[in-house]
Amino acid sequence: MITAISPIDGRYASKVSELQGCFSEYALMRNRVKVEVAWLLRISTERQIPECRPLGALEVDELKALVDNFSPQEAQRIKEIEAVTNHDVKAVEYYIKEKVAGTSIASVAEFIHFACTSEDINNLSHALMLKDGLEVIGAKQEGIIDLLWRQAEEFKEVPMLARTHGQTASPTTVGKELAVFVARLRQQKRRIDAVELLGKLNGAVGNFNAHMAAYPDVDWLELSRRLIEDDLKLTQNLFTTQIEPHDYMAELFDAISRWNTVLIDLNRDIWSYISMGYFGQKTVKGEIGSSTMPHKVNPIDFENSEGNCGLANAILHHLSAKLPVSRLQRDLTDSTVLRNMGVGFGYSLIAYQSTLKGLGKLKLNRGILARDLDNAWEVLAEPIQTVMRKAGIENPYEKLKDLTRGQQITPEVIAAFVAQLEIPERDKSYLQNLTPATYVGIASTIVGKLKAM
Repeated sequence: MITAISPIDGRYASKVSELQGCFSEYALMRNRVKVEVAWLLRISTERQIPECRPLGALEVDELKALVDNFSPQEAQRIKEIEAVTNHDVKAVEYYIKEKVAGTSIASVAEFIHFACTSEDINNLSHALMLKDGLEVIGAKQEGIIDLLWRQAEEFKEVPMLARTHGQTASPTTVGKELAVFVARLRQQKRRIDAVELLGKLNGAVGNFNAHMAAYPDVDWLELSRRLIEDDLKLTQNLFTTQIEPHDYMAELFDAISRWNTVLIDLNRDIWSYISMGYFGQKTVKGEIGSSTMPHKVNPIDFENSEGNCGLANAILHHLSAKLPVSRLQRDLTDSTVLRNMGVGFGYSLIAYQSTLKGLGKLKLNRGILARDLDNAWEVLAEPIQTVMRKAGIENPYEKLKDLTRGQQITPEVIAAFVAQLEIPERDKSYLQNLTPATYVGIASTIVGKLKAM
């Protein structure tokens, strides 16, 4: 929308459309309805609550249909009710009662929202929203990891001059450097996947006070556990105040931001390799790189991803720092903050799509890689002085420093130096045949280890 304040809802709206069903106001309402219906259905199975009779199969289907058929139009009806109640969760309760009015379910309508505080419904709804959102961004994270892994395999034996502190360093391979990011991103993805999504349904201050007042013989711990774990596929947290403390959310948002930080590192490295000419970019017909320099094909996808990862992390860091902090048993500062979960996910999703697009446009410039290596014979100072150490020659590091530091080193200079060394012939032959392009250690073997991770 051209009048949108946020680029998520404007310029990038099409890129984050998958998240509308996860974090929109409509999505929150749908999940509230889902939790309220699930609670009523669960209560109806409890024999110790005879006033809420068991529901028949048709009644169960009718209630489930409220969730399955929930649409933006239905959400708008809840907003109309909220305009009167000035309470969003109570509006959901009244909406469901309105929907079952005139049906046989109306006889148990007072067990909708039974013994619940609003946060019982909200915390479970937020966990379900996160569950849905993680599926969306998780698919893109896996897409980046998979594409990088395939490129690492393809280029695992292509030698590349490494740079430490921006200076020429021992050669590596293109595939090995990509494999490092595959391993890092996989590790951070495991951290994300390991976070348990928690939920509570234990009343106003977390003690089942109202529940016990009405039905002291019911095993409320078990009944609520069945709803949370069996029905909603979350994990029960018994140790709460009125709110679930949100510690798991902080853990999750920190884990996502770490994944994003690794991606920023990848974006910057690929950007640098493009600037050095190691990678070119496939051109897109009609696309313009510069408004004044026709030749340019800018690495805009990696720049876009870096910027949006930064925005995502700014939101995620605030969420993780703020949400675990609440005054006494409840304050409302978390409520408005939680409504921005989708913002952190949205900027992340935009970033992931940009990186995927950029990686898909890369072309390896083998000629430039080879030329760069052939202009950096000084990097062989490392293996030469190491072999000299093995042979017991004194001050090998210092000798190579004098030879190479600040000097223009050619293959001939290296060959002459090696020729006069008093070292075993096997070692001398190895050094005489060594080139920057062949001095890559076991880089390709290391790449092969990715399969086992």
